[in-house]
Amino acid sequence: MPVEIKEISGKKGIRKFVTFPFKLYKNNPYWVPPLIFDEVSSLDPSQNPAYEFCEAKLWMAYKNGEPVGRVAGIINHKANEVWNNKNARFGWLDFTDDEEVSAALLNTVEEWARSKGMHSIHGPLGFTDMDKEGMLIEGFDELGTIATYYNHPYYPIHMAKAGYIKDADWVEYEFKNTGYIPEKFQRIGQLALERYQLKIAKFKKKKELLKYAPQIFEVLNEAYKNLYGFVPLTPKQIDYYIKMYFSFVKVDFISLILDKHDKVAAFGITMPSMSKALQKAKGKLFPWGFLHLLKAMFVNDTVDFYLTAVRPDLQGKGVNALLFLDLIPKYSAFGIVKAESNVELENNQMIQRQWELFEKRQHKRRRAFVKSL
Repeated sequence: MPVEIKEISGKKGIRKFVTFPFKLYKNNPYWVPPLIFDEVSSLDPSQNPAYEFCEAKLWMAYKNGEPVGRVAGIINHKANEVWNNKNARFGWLDFTDDEEVSAALLNTVEEWARSKGMHSIHGPLGFTDMDKEGMLIEGFDELGTIATYYNHPYYPIHMAKAGYIKDADWVEYEFKNTGYIPEKFQRIGQLALERYQLKIAKFKKKKELLKYAPQIFEVLNEAYKNLYGFVPLTPKQIDYYIKMYFSFVKVDFISLILDKHDKVAAFGITMPSMSKALQKAKGKLFPWGFLHLLKAMFVNDTVDFYLTAVRPDLQGKGVNALLFLDLIPKYSAFGIVKAESNVELENNQMIQRQWELFEKRQHKRRRAFVKSL
């Protein structure tokens, strides 16, 4: 039977699109299911403010009447203006190990991109840098995280056969937490505190943190502006992410560095790992999923890094060391023995250098592919 491609729309359609991988990765010990409501929200034009400057299409592939793949096509018009190009993106790409299926999905999104006047297509990428990025090409036998895609080893093979090449790579590290703070970090961190009149913020409640949330995203916009594919978040997007994610944060795992004017100089947003809890929750908060997530917030040996940034005027001045001076003792008190870096661009030398003093292993690599149209 030939592969049939169907465009997906509407809440029921989006939900079918979102839940397709649950069958594809059933019983896979490394795949971490997303929260279904979170994925649906990201793909729903009525909920995600990125649709103000993005257009997108969703497709699913069927064979013998059964779903066998999915893909999203995205054009981020704001990104194309910022980076002066005409790129389309593909994301949410999943398929069975069948070249007819992957070719049909990719051909569909490519033809759509051509019809919109695009010159190339790259991905996996989402609407913005806050979405998952990159296809796993190393580390298939490592547990995934809530912030990243997991995919079968045959995916990159299919991409190469479809004519896609490397556009950018991200690497990921696993660190051991021994409780030891490198002497160099202690020294340069203390110097930064005194020289730039900084302070490590202390807070015990989320509402104390929330007043700094808009500033955190302002610093992120400035610090990330030159990174691959990044587009500054709009005020509406910032409000969206604050409402969606800051209700879940654990303040003990967040570090905030303030300047003498009480403005955010740097931040590190980390969380107890939700990977195993999400596997037990199977994509749902109710009726019992939230209990697994709640337990993981308090009983855990692993921490995930999500967002870390230093204000551009303070980069390269030892301010990042303050984040570790603040966080490492908290991790040790909580019983954390290891940390996941999540994705960082392989050519980001500034972030790579800070890991040199830690015991680590580079255990995953993921790739954004590109193809000229």
